[in-house]
Amino acid sequence: MSRYTQPVLAEPGLESPLSAAEAARKAETIAMVRDALKHKRAMLAFQPIVQARMPKRAAFFEGFMRLLDDQGRVIPAADFIGAIENSELGRRVDCLALEMGLEQLARDPALRLSVNMSARSIGYPGWLTALERGLRVDPGIGERLILEITEGSAMLMPDLVTVFMQDMQERGICFALDDFGAGYTAFRYLKEFYFDIVKIDGQFIRGIHEDPDNQILAQALVSIARHFDMFTVAENVETAAEARFLVDIGVDCLQGYHFGAPSATLPWKQVPEERKTG
Repeated sequence: MSRYTQPVLAEPGLESPLSAAEAARKAETIAMVRDALKHKRAMLAFQPIVQARMPKRAAFFEGFMRLLDDQGRVIPAADFIGAIENSELGRRVDCLALEMGLEQLARDPALRLSVNMSARSIGYPGWLTALERGLRVDPGIGERLILEITEGSAMLMPDLVTVFMQDMQERGICFALDDFGAGYTAFRYLKEFYFDIVKIDGQFIRGIHEDPDNQILAQALVSIARHFDMFTVAENVETAAEARFLVDIGVDCLQGYHFGAPSATLPWKQVPEERKTG
């Protein structure tokens, strides 16, 4: 290797420009999140999860966390969650998302809603307090609340997640395993977790109607879920062709832009076009 192709290493004690830029970007993101939480500049955006064989009927809605910067611009969770998910800020975001979700459930008695959380929040006093407070307002809310835990998060502390799920399921709360297939699930935990719903990760759904590899993998995930009596949701469905294939292999529900983008305008309250013009 010539000296012109050898990697240039930072001198000991000095940070590379790339690392410095990444650190600065992370610090900026953390400051933005902290400021948004301080001033409660946050909202939920709701996306329908439709019944596969009756796609005009929503089985439930997922509430996605959105923060707003000081200019009022919406910042999706994907833009900040990586910087904060292992810190207390991540727990505070989970708390706020849960509080807003419970408030929406209290306002809309017919609504069924899923809210995302990290398994790390199970042991966070503020999050547990928010959950108990919401359930005290109306114990029936628990039967309309779905808590989504990512596969990777659940695997971090499976014993804690298992005990928590058993306690909450006795109070009517359902649990969804998010991003199923994306991580390294120990399948023995599936029968111990007793998730009610598994959401098949979008990487297996995109172009599934013409991708034999994704077809085999998705069918295997559906088969596993069915064996453990778990309801299946396919994520990131974007075309009619994908939806048709997923219906054919027995997926229970579909979620994605083909059926509706996340919206802050309470999509279950919108009047269908045919009614507007009828």
